[in-house]
Amino acid sequence: MTDIIVIGGGIAGLSAAARLSADARVTVLERETALGYHASGRSAALFEENYGLPSTIALNKASAGYHREANGGYLSPRGLLIVAQQKEEAAFVNDMTTMGVDRITPDEALNMVPILNPEKAAFAGYHASAYDLDTDRMMQDFARVVRSNGGQVITGAPVEAISRTAGGWQVLAKGVTYTAAQLVNAAGAWADELAKLAGIAPLGIIPHRRSMARLPAPGGHDVTHWPIFFGVGETWYAKPDAGALLVSPAEEDAVEPQDAWADDMVLAEGLARYENMVITPVTRLLTSWAGLRSFSPDRALVLGPEPGDPAFVWCAAQGGYGFQTAPAASQLLADLVIGRAPALPADVVAQLTPDRLRK
Repeated sequence: MTDIIVIGGGIAGLSAAARLSADARVTVLERETALGYHASGRSAALFEENYGLPSTIALNKASAGYHREANGGYLSPRGLLIVAQQKEEAAFVNDMTTMGVDRITPDEALNMVPILNPEKAAFAGYHASAYDLDTDRMMQDFARVVRSNGGQVITGAPVEAISRTAGGWQVLAKGVTYTAAQLVNAAGAWADELAKLAGIAPLGIIPHRRSMARLPAPGGHDVTHWPIFFGVGETWYAKPDAGALLVSPAEEDAVEPQDAWADDMVLAEGLARYENMVITPVTRLLTSWAGLRSFSPDRALVLGPEPGDPAFVWCAAQGGYGFQTAPAASQLLADLVIGRAPALPADVVAQLTPDRLRK
């Protein structure tokens, strides 16, 4: 018996459980044998305040202090660079405004990323306020909070059945029955499937695949201090990672919930777009993989109790923003569940709660 069961051991579920565990007994059930196996384990691990919808940006900004200060801070400098060809000027101006970057010269961009093709990089924009996130440590720290508050984090516990009881919920996971007054759905790509299992109407949350390739450091360069760099319209991006370079086609292809893998053709097309802007060809891949980014119909996160049924709580549709929004998103969810007034403005809360999708 526990007060709240959280289903899902990614960053969404762990952060929500940690916040809730200060006021309730919480049990986290994760289907895989490791935490953060799916989307959370395949994140680009970037904190960029100006990235996302207005409601996402509000969560980013409200999370910034936590990322900088909690447990010694989770951020390290990275920087963000946008590059564009002459024919892409209109798209570049739009991205520059949306991402809040400052225009710099192509030569300045080349000094930051020396493999850029000087014949192609006609426009560039940069700002320093983009950071790497220590995602694994963040997940482990949230899990530690749950345990230190008397809760449980249980892996290898796939949910087999969910039923209503007079007092709330009964969840069968790998042959073990758990009971609780409230159920938090933090099942990521499986959020709608879990809702249906609990007898709750789905919201239309759809997972989308995004592929990634890990390349050797191009041209033998030390990429440690390079910024993350994007093609305009986010048609590809590249990010230094432990001496190598991650390159993504930045695709967004709707798929069924699954243990995702990279699509070879999509990956090849994305790498070709990246190669078009650099002078070092891609000759081999160290590895490749894919993750799922799940979106609600309006592409905003879904946080809070199901309208008319507060025993069922949504913590879903992070859309690739899970880590950077986690501190504020989890606090909002806990405030709504416990019954406290949220710190976020009412109009932002209205853009995030599931009520908006039930009208």
